[in-house]
Amino acid sequence: MTWLARAVADVERDPETVYAVFPRAAREGGPGARAELLRTLTKTVQDPVAAITKLYWQGDAGERLEILESLPQLDLGPAALPLVHDALRTNDTRLVAAALGPYGSAWLDDHAFRQGVLKCVFMSVPLTSVEGLDRRFDEELRRMLADFAAERRAAGRPVPPDVLERL
Repeated sequence: MTWLARAVADVERDPETVYAVFPRAAREGGPGARAELLRTLTKTVQDPVAAITKLYWQGDAGERLEILESLPQLDLGPAALPLVHDALRTNDTRLVAAALGPYGSAWLDDHAFRQGVLKCVFMSVPLTSVEGLDRRFDEELRRMLADFAAERRAAGRPVPPDVLERL
């Protein structure tokens, strides 16, 4: 039996074991192991969002990143949005980009989505990493990006090409 199969069986038997195996999953189980553990967890506990939130808060940046990237596969509805909002408050470009992946794009309200896009611009996260940007792009976001571009020009700084493409 592989490490991942054993870990999944352990979580199915006792969901609390996820807190011990999740940090080791990438190293021991390889790519996709954490996502598989999260899928298993959502099927075995009454409140999967609470369990995933606990994993997120206990995890390092890599673990948080994998949780954010797994959210679209977990059928949680908007219940995990607090994790996305937290990631958008960080200065970790990987977490910010993941927060604006498929899950965040689907569930963030317009204001939070626009603020997230602007944060990506400030942090030099390519706008190509923002899921659903074309679908969610509106006049307010265009105005915000235009204001950003005007401030950059006034300061004698370059405007990122992916911002210019949107104006």
